Amino acid sequence: MKTTTMTQGTKRQLRNSTTLGQAIRNSLTMAYRGLLKIRRTPEQLFDVTLQPIIFTLMFTYIFGGAISGDIQSYLPVIIPGILVQTVITTSVVTGTQLREDMDKGVFDRFKSLPIARIAPLAGALLADTIRYTIATALTFSMGFLMGYRPEGGLGHVAIAALLVIVCAWAISWIFAFFGVIARTASSVQGISMIILFPLTFLSNAFVPADTMPNWLQWFVKINPISHLVTAVRDLANNGTVGWDLIASLIGAAVIVAVFAPITVRAYMRRT
Repeated sequence: MKTTTMTQGTKRQLRNSTTLGQAIRNSLTMAYRGLLKIRRTPEQLFDVTLQPIIFTLMFTYIFGGAISGDIQSYLPVIIPGILVQTVITTSVVTGTQLREDMDKGVFDRFKSLPIARIAPLAGALLADTIRYTIATALTFSMGFLMGYRPEGGLGHVAIAALLVIVCAWAISWIFAFFGVIARTASSVQGISMIILFPLTFLSNAFVPADTMPNWLQWFVKINPISHLVTAVRDLANNGTVGWDLIASLIGAAVIVAVFAPITVRAYMRRT
């Protein structure tokens, strides 16, 4: 009887890490997946299409006369505030949808693939920047239709829009962390709103800080949302760059540096 012997193939040393280039490519691939989801379910964009229109009209006509005397004088104050409030609030959806995908078992499959560990999370967050872009464009468009004319010029308006989108993407890492550790999508939304609503309303987004009680002004002035709103106003209304823009970018970088690693670690443990 003839026996067959098998020779052992050449051993390969498998890498347990990915390069930066591979991580970027994997993240972009996952971002493309997120864009396909948006295209197939366009109702996901209802919040970013309706909220800027409703909030801009509501806040302008309710508070404009009381705070600035007339609507036209209030537009340079409220449009940057509505922009920041709308886009930052939209970033909550990132954590909610992430929790829903994890509940469906999608991320279990991603974990088994030979891709960068951060790619499924970073890709989902990158895809959501299209939501922030739509909300930003609609807010400025509504302001323009209502008579808002930013004196900073188109270039500074574009920089202000990019600043808000970058900061919203950074903040979405916080909500992505909640999405990974929370048990349900509804709990993610509940926790996020408890944190976000005080930050947005206890800021200078809708009214000047000096109109508030003295004991409240100190919090409003150190509120990171206030720094972002002021940076957007300086860029769009005056065409100037100040400390608030630098503080916003530093804050965004710190958030990503802190929450991106802990979100990935929590994701690897939970999935």
